[in-house]
Order: sequence, then C-alpha cells, then structure tokens
Amino acid sequence: MKRCVITGMGAITPIGNDVDSFWDGLKNGVCGIDYIKKFDAENFKAKVAAEIKDFDAEKYVPKKELKRNDMFSIYGVAAACQAYDMSGLDSEKIDHDRFGVIVGSGIGGLSTMEEQILKLGEKGPSKVSPLFIPMTIGNMAAGNIALKFGAKGICSSIVTACATGTNCIGEAYRNIKHGYLDMCIAGGTEASICQIAVAGFSNLTALSTETDPKKACRPFDKERDGFVMGDGSGMLMLEELEHAQARGAKIYGEVVGYGATCDAYHVTAPSPDGEGAAKAMLMAMNEAGITAEDVSYINAHGTGTHHNDIGETMAIKKAFGDTAYNVPVSSTKSMTGHLLGAAGAIEAIACICALQNDLIPPTIGYENKDEECDLDYVTEGVRAAKVNFALSNSLGFGGHNAVLCLKKWEA
Repeated sequence: MKRCVITGMGAITPIGNDVDSFWDGLKNGVCGIDYIKKFDAENFKAKVAAEIKDFDAEKYVPKKELKRNDMFSIYGVAAACQAYDMSGLDSEKIDHDRFGVIVGSGIGGLSTMEEQILKLGEKGPSKVSPLFIPMTIGNMAAGNIALKFGAKGICSSIVTACATGTNCIGEAYRNIKHGYLDMCIAGGTEASICQIAVAGFSNLTALSTETDPKKACRPFDKERDGFVMGDGSGMLMLEELEHAQARGAKIYGEVVGYGATCDAYHVTAPSPDGEGAAKAMLMAMNEAGITAEDVSYINAHGTGTHHNDIGETMAIKKAFGDTAYNVPVSSTKSMTGHLLGAAGAIEAIACICALQNDLIPPTIGYENKDEECDLDYVTEGVRAAKVNFALSNSLGFGGHNAVLCLKKWEA
C-alpha cells in the first residue's frame, strides 16, 4: 500500500482567507460569528452567521467568470489555488492522468437557486439565467478545479451533508493508498448563508437564536441552543509519499486512517448512543495501526446542538473507553461556525496545524458545564501539548459519520 501525505493546504474561512490567518485565528480564539449582513435578518429567528470577510475573488477567478459561478464554486477554486501553490507542483512535470479532484458541497449553489427561483416567479421563465444549472449543481466546484489545473484523473463530488469534506478527503486518501492516483485535491466548499437556508434550518430548530454573536455557538456548554451557519472552503493537496519525495516537496502531515459509517437511525438526529460515530473512529484508528492511547487530540464535530454534542460525547466514550477522559477535545466551530460541507475540510487543516505546532485550538464561549458532556473540551484557550495523532470527526444529516486520522510528519 502507498502512503498519503499532505503537501499543500488552502482555506477560505470566517476567521481568515488563507491557512496562516485561519490558524492564527484559531490559536487566538477569534470569533468569526457576527450579525448577518448578506440580507436583512430582522424577521428571521436566527440573526447571526459566520460570513466570509474581505475576500478578493479576482485573485483566483477572472472577473468575467465571477458572474458565471456561484460563490461555493469560487471559494472552492480559491482554496484549491492556495493548496496547489503551497505544494509547489510544476504542471509541466506531472502526469495529469494521475491527478484527481474529489471535492464536495453539502448544498451547492443555493444562493443562485434562491435568486433564480425568485426571478422565475417575478419575471417569467425566459429570464432565468442560462447558466442556472451549472451554477447550482454541487459537482461544479470539483469540475472547475479540475479545469483550472488540468486534473484528468478521477473527478468526483461526494455529498454527505456535514460529513462531505471529510468523506472527500478520506476517499482521496484511499485512491492514493491503493495506487490509483499520484496526487489529489480534496476537500469541501460551501456558500449557503442565504434567506431560504437560514429560514429552513431555523424552522428545523437547528440554528441558535442567541442574539449575542460571541455566545451563539457554544459547543458542549449546557446553555447551547443550536449551530451557527458558516461559509467558506478548505482544500488539501494529497500526494503519494514517494511522488512527493522525488520532487523534494515539503510535507505538512500524513493521512493514516479513515472511517465512514451510517447510523441508519434518523434523518437529522444522531444515534443517541453514539454507536455509528464510535465505529468510524475505531475504523480510522485501526487503519492507522494505533490505539486510543496514541491519540493526542480530537477535533470534534461539536456543532452546539443539544443532541449532537451529547451523542458525540457518548461516541468518544464508546470508542476510547476510559482513555476518553484523557484525550483533549475541542470544537473549532465555536470560532468558525458550521461550514456544513466544508466543515470537515477546514477542521482537517486545523488538525494538521495542531500536529505541526504542538498546539490544540480551544473551544471558545464555554461557560456552563453539562453533566452529560464531561470530557476535556479545552476551554481555557490554546493548549500546548505534544500532538502526534489527531482525529477529525464529522457527522452529517442522514446519519453519515466520517473520521480522519492524521499523523505528525517526521522525516
């Protein structure tokens, strides 16, 4: 079997539009949540979100192409450009047939869909954009990234709600491990903060109705009342180890395990005993050849919804046994909000940065202990600790559970 390493990363997030600023934000406990500015939220139950700030799309996409693509695709291309540039790959020296793209979005071009449906109702069918379909379908981020870099290997788009980014990275890892690809851009992208999404999630009672942005996303806190939507994208350049070493690439970390299961329990609620998520964690550790005692950090899914946080806590206890109380856990969603299909990708980057720097990012906003959530949630600020292996958990509507095991790179 081949080994799969990370040679590039890209991040467009509510707390920074590149990996360095994203990591600085995480280390310093920066809250990227604020009052919604994309539309007037006065009549909405949820009034806060984690929007992207100061993003210069023209750095990554030609001006004439901006109106031809939904922002979810533009964010994805931007993060992919960063990952590709960081990797130092030379387009003239790679086998494009062994270069893949596995990138997904939980919802796709929802803002464009909302805009064009309103136009249909107001002005009739002839006024709907001829680019409506390619702008909205969820695979177009992957397609545009492949076009950008001439990637002619597998080009796939996995949709597993909030587990999307993690599943995409996991499947890319397997493609490299089993020898189908030399390199693959993998991750997730999302731009779904719009009226229909906020209304829909709110009426599902999934979103926080807290009006103070600093208190809106409080994973594992007893007073938590829902998740906060976020936009953005995270991408990894995954590469077969010998391929990376042959060209002298800098290596940032290694993917060593992946687990994916389904609760088969409920459309939106996680299994209350955490069985499915626990199995996914065990699968990732088993593939990595490690035990619970070897795990230095868990980046939890940790959405701040009542059932998710209890279910995930139960899952960690089921997978780790008594060791569960010794492993640091944090939810970086407390700072970024929940990027839905992109969440797992930016959280994988958070884990890689933790491994590189021996620092565990905090869970901010935590004030009130919940007796049912009694693990070590790293609430005191960034924690210095030796980080050799990290798990990144993602749990999605539909019962999807996906877990990555990432390892510190030591040449």
